[in-house]
Amino acid sequence: MRAAAFSSGCRSRTGLHVVAKESRIGSKPIVVPKGVNVDIKGSVLKAKGPKGELQLTLTPLVTLEQTDGKITLKRAEDTKQAAAMHGLSRTLASNIIVGVSEGFEKRMELVGTGYRASVAGNELTLNLGYSKPRVLAVPEGIKVAVEKSTTLIVSGADKVAVGDFCAVTRRQRPPEPYKGKGVRYAGEIIKLKEGKTGKK
Repeated sequence: MRAAAFSSGCRSRTGLHVVAKESRIGSKPIVVPKGVNVDIKGSVLKAKGPKGELQLTLTPLVTLEQTDGKITLKRAEDTKQAAAMHGLSRTLASNIIVGVSEGFEKRMELVGTGYRASVAGNELTLNLGYSKPRVLAVPEGIKVAVEKSTTLIVSGADKVAVGDFCAVTRRQRPPEPYKGKGVRYAGEIIKLKEGKTGKK
């Protein structure tokens, strides 16, 4: 029985040539909102909007086109690698457009007696039960607001930068598994362990 080849853009031993299907995510056009200026030069995408200015360099395996207020991404070649990068590149490009027009936001919570946070200038101070407070420098392009001393609102145009700073903040005191005390994402579910019980 002849076996079909599943890799895209290549010829199998049986002589069959299989072409990769179009990516459902990658083939969707990106609508450019009003107030956002886009500049495309080769594989470099620059976007400027109300929330800031960002630049993204995509793989040469994907081409960018802008027509009628929309950005479309197409594969430069019919290969397995290009097919794999098509959807990812579209997602990254979309994040750039959303970032400069609307921005991204994450909320974090400090859970624990005496735990609190404050912001002064570009420094975030966290009191997390240690002998000394933890002080974090807020990166450029990131804004941190504090609500009721225990809720952090981290926002910015760059989705990756927002996520990275939240991850660094959480690492200062990850939620412990018995009472859940620590720094967590808003809505994050912490699986608690049952504590040790004395003998009856």
